[in-house]
Amino acid sequence: MKSYLLLITGMMVVTYLPRLLPLLMMIGRPLPPVLKRFLQYIPYTALSALIIRGIMQSAPDMRWATVVGILAAGICSWLKGSLVLSVLVAIMAAFVVLQL
Repeated sequence: MKSYLLLITGMMVVTYLPRLLPLLMMIGRPLPPVLKRFLQYIPYTALSALIIRGIMQSAPDMRWATVVGILAAGICSWLKGSLVLSVLVAIMAAFVVLQL
């Protein structure tokens, strides 16, 4: 049991350090405006990549739910600009279509 705990702790440290070190090095330094603008788009691009893959692999009987969810997310994102709200609206819209 101790060997698993040591293994899990080692993997945790090895995974966490590459994320922590750049953050520690950047504390107190201003980011260039171009880099700051680029970093603001990362959540949207990552979510888009996941959504597009889900669309391509959706089941044939769920095509309408997929299309309605995409449209709902697009409209909500256009009007409100909130990432979390767009995802929740898309989930609710697809759920409603699936229930009909």
